[in-house]
Amino acid sequence: MQDSTPFDAAAARRFREALGLTPAHVAYGMRAAFGQHVDPRLVAAWEQGTMVPDERQLTALAGALWCSPAHLLRAPRTLREHRLARGVSAPDLALEIGMDPAEYERVEATGRWTGDARQAEALARALRLALPALLAFTGREEELAGLLRRAVTTRWQAYAAAVARLVPVPRDRVEAALRTLHASYAAASAGSLNWAAGAHGPGAGPAYLDDVLRHFWAALEA
Repeated sequence: MQDSTPFDAAAARRFREALGLTPAHVAYGMRAAFGQHVDPRLVAAWEQGTMVPDERQLTALAGALWCSPAHLLRAPRTLREHRLARGVSAPDLALEIGMDPAEYERVEATGRWTGDARQAEALARALRLALPALLAFTGREEELAGLLRRAVTTRWQAYAAAVARLVPVPRDRVEAALRTLHASYAAASAGSLNWAAGAHGPGAGPAYLDDVLRHFWAALEA
């Protein structure tokens, strides 16, 4: 794993201690059940946070500690980290979502999504991605933000279909969220013009547009 991998050293130690195991026991379990030959001193180094396991070692370590890889990771931030948290290999995930394995590897390496909408939805199901993460990982976040800004500043109805194509939820939920955003932006803009008497300060309208994605996800969940 790279140094940026959010391996939770303290969690690994807690799981081992709860099972009454020593680092030597863990190393033996990784070797016997998963074919990963590691020294007990390496297991201790993982727990001390001075080293982190690679992908295969993480899977074996989770197995030896009777937990899932997700229990040994802090909050995933990248597509690769979400995959690791689910304990699935890159080739297996590529097969599940119908993408060439080499192409999927490039997606993880570059951060640029090259799949289609069907593959994106399959990715979300396989990794249980929340909608904000799915849009971010598939490179559609900025496109959505642009549509939302135009929707709240003009007629939201004209953009409902385009937003619904990007966000895989029922159309009525998208429309309800856009209606809420349009009304909220109108209130923020009005408050900007009359901020001395209103609840919003000067610049509230532009600030609302800058944060339109967060407002949209909140409205969608409401």
